[in-house]
Amino acid sequence: QVQLVESGGGLVQPGGSLRLSCAASGSIFRINAMGWYRQAPGKQRDLVATISRGGSTDYADSVKGRFTISRDNTKNTLSLQMNSLKPEDTAVYYCKADVLFVGRLSESAVWGQGTQVTVSS
Repeated sequence: QVQLVESGGGLVQPGGSLRLSCAASGSIFRINAMGWYRQAPGKQRDLVATISRGGSTDYADSVKGRFTISRDNTKNTLSLQMNSLKPEDTAVYYCKADVLFVGRLSESAVWGQGTQVTVSS
């Protein structure tokens, strides 16, 4: 079993910054792609940013130039640096990892429990 635990959410004023972190633990052989998603009230869960094991990144147009995703493969951690935050960034942010478990032949998608980010004055 693998667990993803997010941290770093909170309340921030428009224009401010937050850094989200996600730590994976459990019977991990390897983590392939990782990503951040967000879900605002009454809306679907949307992709924010993804990063491959090799470090290739992709961002939603709405966050390009403001958010930076990074990972540490040695520690099985994922981060999201969020700058110039806007009220429309308010959402629950979820970490996702494509995990190859010890003893398994194919990877599985694992989600964290989510962390609230609120951007408001």
